[in-house]
Parts: sequence; structure tokens; C-alpha cells
Amino acid sequence: MEKPTSRWRHRLPRTPGRWAAVVAALAVLAGAGTWTAVADDSEPPVHRTDRMMKMNGVSVDTSYFTSGGTQPRPAVLIGHGFGGSKDEVRAQAEQLAADGYAVMTWSARGFGRTSGEITLNAPDGEVKDVSGLIDWLAQRPEVEQDAKGDPRVGVTGASYGGAVSLLAAGYDDRVDAVAPVISYWNLADALFPDGVFKKLWAGIFVSSGGGCEKFEKQLCEMYERVAVSGEPDAAARALLTERSPEAVADRIDVPALILQGQSDSLFPLGQADAMAEAIKANGAPVSVDWIAGGHDGGDDEGDRVEGRVGDWFDRYLKEDEGADTGPGFRVTRTGGVDSTDGAALKRGASSDTYPGLTSGGKKITLAGASGGGQGAPAGGGTQTFRNPAGANPPSISAVPGIGGGLSQLSSLGVGFSLDFPGQYARFDSAPLDRAVHVTGSPTVRVNVKADQGDAVLFGKVYDVSPDGKQQVLPSQLVSPYRITPEEQGKPVELTLPAVDHEVDAGHRLRLVLSATDLAYASPAEPATYTVSLDGALTVPTAPAVKTAAVTTPWWTWGLPAAALVVAAALLLTARRRTATPAPDPALTGVPLQITGLSKKYAKSADRYAVRDLGFRVEQGQVLGLLGPNGAGKTTTLRMLMGLITPDAGEIRVFGHAIRPGAPVLSRVGSFVEGAGFLPHLSGRSNLELYWQATGRPAEDAHIDEALEIAGLGDALARAVRTYSQGMRQRLAIAQAMLGMPDLLILDEPTNGLDPPQIREMRDVMIRYAAGGRTVIVSSHLLSEVEQSCTHLVVMDRGQLVQAGPVAEITGSGDTLLVTTDAEVAEPLVDKVAALPGIGSAVRLDDGHGLLVRLDGATAAQLVSDLVRLDVPVTGVGPHRRLEDAFLTLISQGSA
Repeated sequence: MEKPTSRWRHRLPRTPGRWAAVVAALAVLAGAGTWTAVADDSEPPVHRTDRMMKMNGVSVDTSYFTSGGTQPRPAVLIGHGFGGSKDEVRAQAEQLAADGYAVMTWSARGFGRTSGEITLNAPDGEVKDVSGLIDWLAQRPEVEQDAKGDPRVGVTGASYGGAVSLLAAGYDDRVDAVAPVISYWNLADALFPDGVFKKLWAGIFVSSGGGCEKFEKQLCEMYERVAVSGEPDAAARALLTERSPEAVADRIDVPALILQGQSDSLFPLGQADAMAEAIKANGAPVSVDWIAGGHDGGDDEGDRVEGRVGDWFDRYLKEDEGADTGPGFRVTRTGGVDSTDGAALKRGASSDTYPGLTSGGKKITLAGASGGGQGAPAGGGTQTFRNPAGANPPSISAVPGIGGGLSQLSSLGVGFSLDFPGQYARFDSAPLDRAVHVTGSPTVRVNVKADQGDAVLFGKVYDVSPDGKQQVLPSQLVSPYRITPEEQGKPVELTLPAVDHEVDAGHRLRLVLSATDLAYASPAEPATYTVSLDGALTVPTAPAVKTAAVTTPWWTWGLPAAALVVAAALLLTARRRTATPAPDPALTGVPLQITGLSKKYAKSADRYAVRDLGFRVEQGQVLGLLGPNGAGKTTTLRMLMGLITPDAGEIRVFGHAIRPGAPVLSRVGSFVEGAGFLPHLSGRSNLELYWQATGRPAEDAHIDEALEIAGLGDALARAVRTYSQGMRQRLAIAQAMLGMPDLLILDEPTNGLDPPQIREMRDVMIRYAAGGRTVIVSSHLLSEVEQSCTHLVVMDRGQLVQAGPVAEITGSGDTLLVTTDAEVAEPLVDKVAALPGIGSAVRLDDGHGLLVRLDGATAAQLVSDLVRLDVPVTGVGPHRRLEDAFLTLISQGSA
């Protein structure tokens, strides 16, 4: 049954609230069975009903969320991501229900408690199940109806759930609006781009589904066949294409908000481009949004994304003509890093219409690399290189699981990639006379020949610094090409990865065609390739897209960048290093000594972010680095990790001077909130994948030791998507501990944690230092620093205010700290507070002690009374709250 193309004019939904990790996806619901009503504490109250629904030969586990009585309202289905379940999207569903929608979430076939095999959104499988849910909604009196049996309904979801939203719109004309997030248009093109097998992502796809045996038999057989041969066949492509939204492209004619990730080597921006063009051709409204994150990780922009989806549904489900659905195209851009505090400057750019991937093409002439650097011959337009036997060692671009961190670094101007000499061709432009903002897919025509069979190549465009010492691969993306013997020897146009990236004036563009890539399958047979250019590199500039003013900075990758830079240094030990002073034998046992350290603000001759800073950290210490915003803490830590260079002074770690890529950084681990993990893999698998990327021997990882300190227990075998925030934080710290670094740096490790989780994090730090290692923690939670740190460094306005043991800094005033070997019950606290000469008594957060303020009594009198009351005292000493001491020190420093 055909849906009239005009019907989209009568649809709209609303959904402000929080998106859980975009990679973790969304979920949807329906019901049939036993109902259990649940209400949360929000206003208005949201009621949840769970039931198992029997349909299409399977039992589907569903949930239904409503609020606000029985008045008719639109419905929203939320589909979850691959490997997930309906539970992942409960918070999103509750928020939508509170905003006036009837919301259904469900677990797809083969996931959660839903029975059946995984069929990858087959029309007679998962897609038919969605129609069954819509049938059920059509019977609900509180769901608004457009006609009998036709409820007003929108569908959203991320990744797998996003694809089913598109498929539902194509197969069921009752769907009125969709909002797919980081989804695919053609799964065959995503996993077999240009006939090249994306082996790492395909393997992760299967393993996150529970193994090949969990899939429909023909899908399992197809995967095993392709994985063994290393090359997809026509039957494999046909099987995945028929289960993709592209198969019903001419039937998806409802308003579509398409949000796609820039940090996404699984479903890149080209997938969103194809879906946008097809749906727009059907006459439906389309808006495209390129978010910062994606399947490779990075910032999912949860609040902003949720707001856009909400406005989109408000307009096309609730028919709110005043709802602002935003521009036709928007892209999130990162405008560099503040050199004083590590903040990434994030802003949006937009245009009224979607420009596509080739708008505003600018031709840039390339030539063969001069000087023969990195395996390319000197000069000349024709270059010859080899595919090594077994395609080993492979070049490295994106690495699923840690790729988000790498792609985030590339947006900040930090390069990490690996191309082996003799295995690629390289063509460079002249230095650009003005900046060029690339928005879309560059293209280039080349001539390729292979001495036998197909030529399998991987194309990428680097941004190269003026001195040639640094090359950045935007979003860590690469495009594969299979060039058959029939295509060889004549011009072939190559479409390179779609990105949004600013290339500064003076920089060069570098086209690299490599014979291998870690993420893909290359021919195992050795072969020789010859490549020449047939014209300039065409770079899309999308001139209609205008960048908005800079928004408030957001804290991001300062220190986790360090872990990746360390990995890069280990992989690229043959690359150049700056001259480094000789080690100081007298400091070989000292984890950190900073002397006369200074760093000026960018473009300033006399304003300092850090000035003449000096302190020393000994083994076994837990050092708290404190200071108000702008004190210079993050700048100091970034200099310590070799991410920026001091203007003056010296940093020595175990006697070695710190420089970018210094080998001694392998003895340093670091963590900053926002660590990216692949949600469908277990905690242990994430750590193993990360360690493999460093290139260091597996036995050096000490994974079990790090995990024991982190205290994750049985959770290690579970998918990270099931972890609480506290568990993710501890897994991130375990990642920083891999290799058991002698110096561990933690920047705000307790952000977003509740009090029990903060206590667990404190124990992790103390246990780590107890083994003779050293921990430096930067935190704004003064009470937590007071309980976990042995020493403090207090900074203000870039200068040292005070350094020393915690007890020395806090040890004055009329308050005594009483520690106990057992928790102190509240009635006992009241008795202490009522003693003569006692002003107050407050129990410590963990219950193992008291803070007692004297008001006439002496310390000796207090001890005597505590013994009489049978308080299990283990120590009594002077105490002033760190907050008081900190504020006193800062005020003195400002005077």
C-alpha cells in the first residue's frame, strides 16, 4: 500500500533529554503479556509497562512508557544498537514519555530476552516485528490515530536501530517521521566498500552479536566464507543489500533527520549522503547533521543531538509549526586547543540546504614526493611500490575501539598514522597560499597497474605541517579501492574519505595510496603496483556552509591524548626526535621533578599560564594538584606529557628530560574523563585491543594486575555498554595502568560519579600507590583529595602557592581528626557532640572517623571521653579542612 507523499506534512515529535552513548544506540518497545507498572520520581510521573509479545514466530521483550493521563498523543519507537537491548534506552524513553509521547522500546531478535536468530533487519524478521509493534500501538486509546489502524508514530535509533527506523518507513506506510543516528544505508557498502572486506569491523560485528551461531544460518555461512577468502562475493553483497534501507529507497518518503558521525570508520559520512539524496528525491523534508563522534568514539554531543531529534518530532508528529528543526545542514567543528588549559574549541557550521559531498570543488595540483621520504621515490609522476606477502605489516589508520581517541586527536592537530616504506605512493601539493576548509569527499584521477590480478589500494589525504615533521590524517579515515585488470592502465576516479577539516595556510596536502591497511583484508600474494596521477586533487569546500562563533570550550582529550602519543612513539621509534638532555643519574629514582617551568599564553609576550613553577614528587606518594580555574594545572600536565613545549624550565621523569615522544613516557600512564571504549566488547577485550595497538609485547601489559587494582571483578567479561559510569571510570583507569606505569596521572577521575563510586575510585588510587608507584591527581573535589592524597601542590595564577604533605597544609586550627578502626554509629556521634567543651562532631564520609571541633575542651580531655564511650580510636590529630586551607592559601596568593 502506497503512502501519499504529502502525508509528511501532518507529522511531528518532541524529545529533549539525555542521549546515552550514541554508539550504544537507542531502544523501542511494545507489549503483550504480564504488565508491571513503574513510575519514576520525575514530573510528570512516567509509567512503564513490561511485557513479552508473541509475534512472527518469536517472543519480543517490550516496554511501554506513558505519562499524563489518557489524552491522545503521538507515539515514538526507539530501536537499540547492535549487541544491545531495550534496557539501554530506558532513560531516553522515559524522557520522551514525560515530554508527551507514548514510547515503545523493545529488544531486537537475538538480543536481551527476545528469542529468535539475528537476521540483520530482514524484511520478514526484525522489520516485520516493528510493524507488529505499530499494530499494537494502533489499539491503544492514548495513542493519536491518523486513521483506523494507523497511529501517528515516529521511529528513531542509533546504528542498528537507526537502520530499522529507515526500513520501517520503507515497508510500513504508517511511519510518519524518522531520525536515524550514525546508521547505515547499505550494509554491503559499509562492510565491503568497493569490494574490499572491512575485516576488523565485520569481526567485531559478529562477536558483539554473540558469535556466528547466534545469526541466521545463511548470514553465518556468508561471513565465514568471506572471512576465509578475504574477498566478498556477489552473493554476500546481495544478501546484505536486500536487508539495507537502500533496498526500499524509493519508498522512504517521510521527514528524515539524519545524524551521522565524523569519527566513524564503520558507517562513514558517505552512508548519510546516500540516504539524504534518496529521501530528498522522494519529496520529503531532510536535514543532515554531522556530529563529532561516531562508532570510533569521540563526543556524541548527547544534549544537542537529543534536542534536535526532539524538535524534529515536535514539528512532524505534534504538528508544532513553531518548532525549530534547525538548518538543512549542520556540522560540528573543532577549532583547535587553548594552549593554556587544554580546552577544545567546538562550534557549529551550517547552511540552509545540504551541500552534498562535492560542493565548491577546488583543484590542487599534486606532484610526486621530492626527496624520496617515507618510501616514495624522488620526483616524477609515476611511482612503484609493493603489496608485501601476507599483506604484512599493514598500514594503520583507524583502529576500532581506540579510533575515537585517534580521530579526536586528528581534529586537534595531533597526527597518528603509520605507512611502511616501500608499500605506498605519495603525492604532495605545494604549500597552500591560503587556508582551505575541506567539507566533503576529495577526488582524484589516477592510473594504476598491477603485475598480477586486482590492485587493492587504500587512499587517504594528509594535512602536512610546513616543516614536514607532522602529518595529520583527518578523522583517521581511509577509503579502499579494488581496481580490476579491466580498469587498470586507464584513468580511474578515486573518491577519498568525506571529512570536515581545516587545512591552514602554509600546510600541504599529501595523497597517499597504500597497499595495506590494518582494518581491511588485502591480497595475501605479493604484488607490485604502479601509480601515476591523471589530474589535480579536487577538494570540496562547501562555500555555503558558514561557521558560527566559538562556543564555550569543553574539556577533552588533554591527557588521554598522551596515552595515544606514547603509543605512537613506541610504534614509530625510527622517526625523528628532538635533541634531549642527558639523563640525570641523581634523579633516576625520582618520579617527577619540575624546575623553573614557565609557559606563556599564546601570542603574548609577558602573560604566563605557568611561571617559574617547581616541585618534586617521590615514589609512593599520591599527589593532589590543586588550584582554581586558570591556575595552570592542565597546562602543567600537558607539558609533563610532552604535548606542549615549555618556554623555560625543565621537567624530568626518573631523571629523563621530557620531550615529545620521549621513551621515558612509556613509564607514565594517564587518564582524563571521557575515555572511549567499544561498547559491544567486554572490558577485558577493550583493554587487550588497546594494548595491541601500542605494539608492545602482550606479557608487558600486566592486564590482570591492573584489573585487580581497578576492582572490576566479574564485570570484565561483560560488554562495556552494560557498565555504570563508575565502572567505565575504573576501566579507563585500568587502561591507564596497563604496563603498570611507575607514574600515573589522573585528571578529574571522579567526575560524574556518585559518593559510593567516588569512594571506590579513591581506593583504586591508594592501592596503586601502595605498591611503591606514584599517582598525581588533579581534582576539584577537595574533600576527596584530602582523604586520598598524601601530598599537595597548590597553584594560583600559574605559580606555586604551597607544596607539602596534606597534614602539614591542613594541620592547624581547633578541629581534631579522630580516626577509628570501625564505622562510628550516628548515636555515638551525637554523644560525642554532647560532651562538655565540644562544639560539634561530624562523621567522616566513610564512617571511619570523626571531625571534632573543640570549644573549651583539650585534646587530652577528648581522648579520655572517647575511651570512656568505647569509641574504637586509632588516632587523634589536629585538622583543618582542606577547603579552608585551600581558600586561605589562594586568598593569600591573590593579595
